[in-house]
Amino acid sequence: MNSEEKQRIGSIIQAIGTVISAYANTPNQYLNDTFLDDLDLIGNALQATGNALIADGQEPFTLSRIGNEVQAAGNTTVIAGMIMPFKDRTKQVLNIKGNLLQSFGAGIELGDELDEKPSLNKAINVISNVLQVAGNALQALGGKYELDYPNGDTEYSQSLILAGSWIQAVGAVLSTL
Repeated sequence: MNSEEKQRIGSIIQAIGTVISAYANTPNQYLNDTFLDDLDLIGNALQATGNALIADGQEPFTLSRIGNEVQAAGNTTVIAGMIMPFKDRTKQVLNIKGNLLQSFGAGIELGDELDEKPSLNKAINVISNVLQVAGNALQALGGKYELDYPNGDTEYSQSLILAGSWIQAVGAVLSTL
């Protein structure tokens, strides 16, 4: 598989993963919480795999490659928080930090996109990365709100997480196109 194919396949896998995670974070009266948590885990694993494939298909020492590696590390951090037998607070902190890493990674990629000659493709990539930065930041903010105010308005924090999940998914799908 050549570098371009790796990037294309990685982008599709990442987009599928973000949509699955967004769906898992969407309130659903028909599916139980355990199933939705498992879906979120699968979605994050697909995102990490997709970002790693994209990075592997890129030239070394570019901001885009580093950004994808950081995003993959962010997804891996979220996964660790989901599967490791930590206390709930530690799991939440890992989720927040993982989302912040993903946001930071998309921001690093954005820097590379802004440095190149303008084109329609580049404009789409810029918009995609801005959406992913914003989406992951909202998810981290929602998680931080839950952490700081455990008896607070859970509807507010869940709304931030839900909006962030779908904004990130739109950015990832746009990037794939």
